[in-house]
Amino acid sequence: MLKPEDNELLCRVGPGTPMGELFRRFWIPALIPSQLPEPDCDPVKLRLLGEDLVAFRDTEGRIGILDEYCPHRRAPLSFGRNEECGLRCVYHGWKFDVAGNCVDMPNERPETDFKHKVRIKSYSAAEWGGYIWVYMGPADRKPPLPEFEWATLPPEHRWQRKWHYSANYMQGLEGELDTCHTSFLHRIADRSTLSPGLAESTVNWAADGMPRLDVRNTDYGYYYGSQRDLGDGRYNWRLTQWVLPSNSIIPHAKFPISSRAYIPIDDENTFVFGTSFNPEAPMTQADRDYLETGMGAAPKLIPGTFTPVVNSSNDYMRDRAAQRQGDSTGIPGVNNQDRAIVEAMGPIADRSKEHLGTSDVAVIAARHRLIRMAKDLANGQEPELPHHASAFGVRAIDVTTGDEALDGVVDAYRDKLRLG
Repeated sequence: MLKPEDNELLCRVGPGTPMGELFRRFWIPALIPSQLPEPDCDPVKLRLLGEDLVAFRDTEGRIGILDEYCPHRRAPLSFGRNEECGLRCVYHGWKFDVAGNCVDMPNERPETDFKHKVRIKSYSAAEWGGYIWVYMGPADRKPPLPEFEWATLPPEHRWQRKWHYSANYMQGLEGELDTCHTSFLHRIADRSTLSPGLAESTVNWAADGMPRLDVRNTDYGYYYGSQRDLGDGRYNWRLTQWVLPSNSIIPHAKFPISSRAYIPIDDENTFVFGTSFNPEAPMTQADRDYLETGMGAAPKLIPGTFTPVVNSSNDYMRDRAAQRQGDSTGIPGVNNQDRAIVEAMGPIADRSKEHLGTSDVAVIAARHRLIRMAKDLANGQEPELPHHASAFGVRAIDVTTGDEALDGVVDAYRDKLRLG
């Protein structure tokens, strides 16, 4: 369990909060490129880390992320016109470039020179690895872009989606870091609906619902091994990666594997940026077709939105008959099952009422690390990880071996884990 004050510190991410300041030291994904498809396209209203923002791509293709509200009379710039290398407020015509400079003030006489005295808050943005990223921290601490393995691959090696979670970021992240729940929440009677890699994994999950966990801290977060006993001296090892602040890399028995980032919209809402990727070959059409069904790593979305088709308004399409016939939840799709549980905990879970056991050691370790880092930053100790771009490039694995100890697995598969 957590003390209420620690739960507050963990979950609150707005400007000036300890955890919010920690997130602001990292580049975080904010948009998918199709939201800003071409120069001078429509601006996009955006909310991140409790801040209301507007994003636009200017005439030269540069991306700007600005305060949503014009510094003149606080009119929303998402109503604005994107034109000639700037976003123009429709209320009185003030116009701002991607750096936040006021470049035109048509309601003021030229001799006032007022436009050169006004700036709007702006954040650095970059298109990288299939997403549009933003850095919201101090300008003199801006790090290089993180070199996740999937971000360095050709586009044909990955498949990406963005969707909305109606809950605090940490609830979703904790689900990613909890391997034990897979034996129970994801028990599915008909494995023919799953990808080959996921189908093989569910067999292993069903074989042992009491995995032994071993967490190893690293400079980028941690990796942990979960050992399931398959009998006859064989063990299934899943090595999951947690990359600070809120990224997971989830192993599967076969490629593609999954990486997800849980990015706070505010304290009670989250955007998930999900990437399925194959580092060794282009994604097959069969891989892509399966991912489009919404039954695996990412949900199917209501067209034109980031809202999953399976959601609380339709009771997550829960089928009680399927549940009675062997499905754990009766909810279609692995991601939908995770999201249903996370959202049903409420917007911010009360962790002071938990009773945690040995299967929760990875979740506990992540909480304590984030809380400690946020407190350290509040005391003036800056995180160094964001400035080591290559440290983000680790991989997760799911293997069956005769090794009984994690050290043997790591030694045998160090190159595949990309641990250096």
